[in-house]
Amino acid sequence: MACRITELVLDCTDPEAQARFWCAVLDYEVLGREGDAVEIGRPGEHPTIVLDRVPEPKRQKLRLHLDVNATDRDQDAELERLEALGARRKDIGQGEVTWYVLEDPEGNEFCLLSRRVEP
Repeated sequence: MACRITELVLDCTDPEAQARFWCAVLDYEVLGREGDAVEIGRPGEHPTIVLDRVPEPKRQKLRLHLDVNATDRDQDAELERLEALGARRKDIGQGEVTWYVLEDPEGNEFCLLSRRVEP
């Protein structure tokens, strides 16, 4: 028997704002709340994302990050949509690559890859 990843937990100072951002990015919905944490995802699917309140802001580059791909538009159009939602481009020394390094409203890094995937 093996384990399965069922939840990814992202520490943040404002779980509700982060939930709104990531639900809009991923077309997820709020699945539940427990204490100061908000769980988002698609009903009955895993993994979900748990946005967990912590008192301190992000201080350094994440050792684990999310990669996302557009489902219904090209990479540049998706980049515009993500920036309109509050994502910001970030230079972490990646050089010339085919993806964009971005950060969410609290500074957590994620990447927008170039290929389109099925929704």
